[in-house]
Amino acid sequence: MANLNRYLDALRLPVPLKPMFWLYRRATKLIHKIMPKRLYTRALLIIVMPIVILQSVLVFVFMERHYDLVSRRMSEAVVREIAAIAFVLDNYPQDDGLAKVENLASGVLGLSVTIMPLEPLPPPAPKPYFDVIDQALSRAISQKIGKPFWIDTVGRSSFVEIRIQLEDSVLRIFARRSQTFASNSHIFLVWMFSTSLVLVIIAMLFLRNQIRPIVRLANAAESFGKGRPQEDFKASGAREVRQAAQSFIEMRRRIERQIEQRTTMLAGVSHDLRTILTRFKLQLALFEDGSESDAMRKDVNEMNTMLEDYLAFARGDGDEAVQETDMSLMLEEIEEEAEISGTNIKAAFTGSPDVSLRRLAMKRCLSNLVINASKFGERVEVNGRYEKGWLTICIDDDGPGIPSEERDRAVRAFQRLDSARNQDHPGSGLGLAIARDIARGHGGDLYLEDSPLGGLRARVRIPG
Repeated sequence: MANLNRYLDALRLPVPLKPMFWLYRRATKLIHKIMPKRLYTRALLIIVMPIVILQSVLVFVFMERHYDLVSRRMSEAVVREIAAIAFVLDNYPQDDGLAKVENLASGVLGLSVTIMPLEPLPPPAPKPYFDVIDQALSRAISQKIGKPFWIDTVGRSSFVEIRIQLEDSVLRIFARRSQTFASNSHIFLVWMFSTSLVLVIIAMLFLRNQIRPIVRLANAAESFGKGRPQEDFKASGAREVRQAAQSFIEMRRRIERQIEQRTTMLAGVSHDLRTILTRFKLQLALFEDGSESDAMRKDVNEMNTMLEDYLAFARGDGDEAVQETDMSLMLEEIEEEAEISGTNIKAAFTGSPDVSLRRLAMKRCLSNLVINASKFGERVEVNGRYEKGWLTICIDDDGPGIPSEERDRAVRAFQRLDSARNQDHPGSGLGLAIARDIARGHGGDLYLEDSPLGGLRARVRIPG
């Protein structure tokens, strides 16, 4: 609310317009919240909603105007015929039994007419609230005939009974319901809704076919981000979707070529540097043992270790295939290897242990983090869990930790922190960078946080 008020003040709108703009912003946020998030559902709503609105308008206009008008005209026509019969009975002499009037009504007008002795009309029958026939007939008889009457539109399903009280008799008429209202109007509604349903089903099928290439493109991009490229992915769908898919394929090829060129270049550099380091080792082997030669051997070994770290970081372990891996077994292996080197480590895993990932790369990532934690802490705990499609592994230590403002710099390549880490420890400053690069290569990330043990927590979270 405070942010919205500051936004309104920044717009410098006139005071009368601010409440209207505030309501508009609230309405748009509510619509965005309740609207579906998937493209297929939104596109389906774009197709269905105009059809529903159009049909609603048509039904209202048809039922309110056309249907009501036609029914009223048909009821008035029947009432005019009844009024003519009543006028003839009141003003003209009739034969015995009134046979001519009954024959006229049944043969020409299609009405069943009976002349009954004068008697009180029955009490009014219950009138349905939404019965168009009852309302139209009652209004027309009151206007055209103007005599006491009684109607029953409910008793017989196929006929309507009308009684008109004359001067010396009661005129009873049975008319078919189809004569008093438009009985076939439901056919229009059935055809309209049936046609719309068929069109919506066809639109859903075509729309699903149009959405499928977009979903494949999204899945291919997500798999490529996780280091699991789909080699069988091809551009398909509409022209714009094909263009986007082709651009993605070209981008993937350029990235793969760049990685391949970098790996080839680094392989050559590695060969040349290893040759020089091998000559150094051979020359040092000819020297007599002493403090100077030992220091030089230590420098050569450290250079060799740094070279391996640089190459591993630049290569990124991207050539390894994804495979089903038992994470519980991997943590046990890391725990055994750490204990052999004298590190006090405790590992545990919860959830399903089978996760699809690059096994060697992930083991290198976790080993780097464990080694990094064991350098600066005496106690290391590794806890992993797999739930809701995400693998989370936390490495905690009781060391000095890293200040929160320095953690972003700590995971950068070739960065070593003076205040948090001891510079006397050997290393290239690539341990955390390699771990983060491997985590991101799996579609996840590496996070540095405060540890419950008092030191640093390295949390790796990747999709399974």
